[in-house]
Amino acid sequence: MKIRNSVLTFLAVAALGYFLWWAPLNLDGYMLRIINLIAINAILGLSLNLIYGMAGMFSLGHAGFMAVGAYVSALLILTSEQKVKMWILEPIAPWLLNLHTSFIVSLVLAGLAAALVGWLISLPVLRLGGDYLGIATLGFSEIIRILIVNLTPLTNGSLGLKGIPAHTNLWMSYGCLLATLFFMIRLMKSNFGNVLRAVRDDEIAARTMGIDTFRVRVLAFTLGCFGGGVGGALMGNLITTIDPKMFMITQTYSLLMIVVVGGLGSITGSVLGSVLVTTMLEWLRFVENPINFGGIQIPGIPGMRMVIFSVLLIAVIIFRREGIMGTREFSWNWFFPKKAAHEAKGAVGE
Repeated sequence: MKIRNSVLTFLAVAALGYFLWWAPLNLDGYMLRIINLIAINAILGLSLNLIYGMAGMFSLGHAGFMAVGAYVSALLILTSEQKVKMWILEPIAPWLLNLHTSFIVSLVLAGLAAALVGWLISLPVLRLGGDYLGIATLGFSEIIRILIVNLTPLTNGSLGLKGIPAHTNLWMSYGCLLATLFFMIRLMKSNFGNVLRAVRDDEIAARTMGIDTFRVRVLAFTLGCFGGGVGGALMGNLITTIDPKMFMITQTYSLLMIVVVGGLGSITGSVLGSVLVTTMLEWLRFVENPINFGGIQIPGIPGMRMVIFSVLLIAVIIFRREGIMGTREFSWNWFFPKKAAHEAKGAVGE
């Protein structure tokens, strides 16, 4: 069974590789942007799910960690000439002017910077719980955004950064997604994953068993922030322009939609949630344009797609609050139920 599953996984990855080669040759720029966004949102959804769904910490600060990653990566790959032209309100910090790295290095450093900020925030914040934790992380996210606006020598303030090299392509975004999936699967199958679930389900019982629950929560929060920083960096290099308004609380709400729709605690659910939420948000743009319905002209209403999507999200929470996957994960055994049942019986018999 393990050999069969490994072969099927290899074929699935090969099929994905073929699609990534085929897509740029046959799809337009808009479709490629959506496909890239699906991968980036999946990375961000997985990182938030690690914090919220798998560790049980209600966090509303993911947009702030995305901002840290996006700005760190952009500042590291912009050329000196671009920086000189861009900083018009105040001169750029001298030590930052000639700082330059490759895109891959900037991704890693963006994740590490977000993880460092997340670790510093987690030390006081994770002593709270429930709604108080969500409010505190929301406050820190807003603090990060305000700092970005006011630290003009470092971030160019409210003007943001433009002309960022478009390094994010399908190979890069889906390569990072596969790496994230591999890490998440190995993490949740490890002993740390079992400890994380124990802390989430009953922190008092876990503490009684000798588990340092605070340290476990801090580590999970920091790892989730690393993923948020990488996702923010990929987003910035896809859009090629960033500013503080991109990282408001609405960005975190979009990621929460992905996690909730897919299923709290499910790796597969985060990926499916990303596909559904990203495509649905784009498809619903038509309701913001004038519509001719049976001879009746209906004017477009800006922001209406978010209203409709919010209603759909409420319906999901009411009628299937566990999300699409719940806590389940995809398995190739679903396609071979009889063989899986037979092998399970054999294992029990032994």
